[in-house]
Amino acid sequence: MYLCKKRNAMKYPHTATVDMHFNAPVSAVWDGLTNPDQIRKYFFGTEAVSDWKKGSTLHFKGVWEGTGYLDKGFILDIEKDALLRYSYFSSFSGQEDIPENYGEITYRLSAENGGTKLTIFQQNIETEEKAKHSVDNWKMVMGGLKDLLEK
Repeated sequence: MYLCKKRNAMKYPHTATVDMHFNAPVSAVWDGLTNPDQIRKYFFGTEAVSDWKKGSTLHFKGVWEGTGYLDKGFILDIEKDALLRYSYFSSFSGQEDIPENYGEITYRLSAENGGTKLTIFQQNIETEEKAKHSVDNWKMVMGGLKDLLEK
């Protein structure tokens, strides 16, 4: 088992980028991204495990369509209410668990128009098709967070 603890040169050229506006304060969106109880509510029951400090491990565990998974990485940068960047390896990727197969996911938050703008970047994606799939997944997942925070 390998965990990518530092930024790597990206093996694959594609990036998924999603911008979303929340009618909620930055602190509420941040809590939704880093509070395991909140994450579980909108992210298909996923259990997020971390102490949310730079250099710490970050695991996402759960069951999807009857198959267990453990996705993992390390927190590369974290600034409360502003930035979360982590390395990421999915057990569903079908790839070998080696550094060059880890992606990098970045959440950037900023106050905007009385709410919060969240921008997500997912880097090191193999193909344009997989990048589009990631965009659709992020929109669905963050749509769940939006519904949770705006109800």
